[in-house]
Amino acid sequence: MAEQATKTRRQRDPRLDFFRGVAMLIIFIAHVPQNHWSNFIPARFGFSDAAEMFVFCSGFAAAIAFGGTFIKAGFWHGTGRVLYRIWQLYTAHILIFFLIAGLMLAGNATFAEPDYIDRLNLHFFFNETPKALLGLLTLTYVPNYFDIMPMYMGALLMIPVFMALARIHPLLAIAFSLSVYCLNWVLDGGLPAHPNNPDIEWFFNPFGWQLVFFTGFAISRGWLTPPPFNRALMASCIIFVVAAAPVSHWWFFVGYKESLPFLADWREFTLPWRAKTDYGILRFIHFLALAYIVVNLVRGREHLLLHKACHPIRTVGQQALPVFLLNMWLAQLGGMVLDQLGRSQTTWALVNLTGLAVVVLFAYLVTALKKEWWRKAIENRAAASVERKSPANPASAALSPAE
Repeated sequence: MAEQATKTRRQRDPRLDFFRGVAMLIIFIAHVPQNHWSNFIPARFGFSDAAEMFVFCSGFAAAIAFGGTFIKAGFWHGTGRVLYRIWQLYTAHILIFFLIAGLMLAGNATFAEPDYIDRLNLHFFFNETPKALLGLLTLTYVPNYFDIMPMYMGALLMIPVFMALARIHPLLAIAFSLSVYCLNWVLDGGLPAHPNNPDIEWFFNPFGWQLVFFTGFAISRGWLTPPPFNRALMASCIIFVVAAAPVSHWWFFVGYKESLPFLADWREFTLPWRAKTDYGILRFIHFLALAYIVVNLVRGREHLLLHKACHPIRTVGQQALPVFLLNMWLAQLGGMVLDQLGRSQTTWALVNLTGLAVVVLFAYLVTALKKEWWRKAIENRAAASVERKSPANPASAALSPAE
């Protein structure tokens, strides 16, 4: 029974791994500079994009990783685990910044153009290094390519408060998340992202983005129940998602804005409500509508996500953090390759397909390393060595010559 309970506890939700994997692959395509393939990612067809998918799934996974600890081991033990995870993310954030800054520096040293340091707006770091380094370490210098990890840390930092309120009643925790979101809009609660310019703020405001994070968290804990299938609700969601496409960044708007001027007016009117930095409410509604459609399409067909054809995507989703860090570095390398080879359908296909293949292979590599097969191999070899050195018949070896 204990073994069966362990297996049940360790069973992963294929939807979580699959959709987090999809988000990782989209994020790579989206971050390659001047990538034609990025014209066809979800962000071009609606208000929300892969960032919502990633943050929602991260909240869902965080509830699995930390929620039980708060309940079983207590508040302080759970808080300690969250803080340790934040420390891991912090060190990863600092490391990936230096790796990408080094790549940009190498690009400038190798190629005459373009200016790769300028591409990511890193001149401040190289021109005023002591001040920038202090800002980097205190998270007051957050260039906008490096902003999703600090936002993720900010959301994690709120988990102890969320769980403490949930001990009184889960609705209090949900009210806390909604209150933080609303107060952020009222008070304009952005965080500084540049030591020399107080007007530059974190591109992903954690006080806004925590809403989608804790939505995933609350659903995972069972405090929020997604609505069951309803024809009218499904139709409403489909209509909203379709209607949002022309107002988004899709080429349809660019091609027809002159002949359909009302689209330009509607786009301008909705701009604050679909803003990415403070997480506009239209982005949230769009994500919920899209999620409702997808969840109902998948419902009853979850076994299809367990097919071997989906295994690479699920593996990428299982290793979301290391894959995300690789994505950031690899996307900039892909941009360098395109700069030197020229941008065409052939080179775009080459860079995107090669990059996606590297991402998948890297996910499998990380999975293998986490299984610590190398440690087991060493232990097995040591055990075999001891067995070879031991007497063939221990019982006879125990007998003394006198006997």
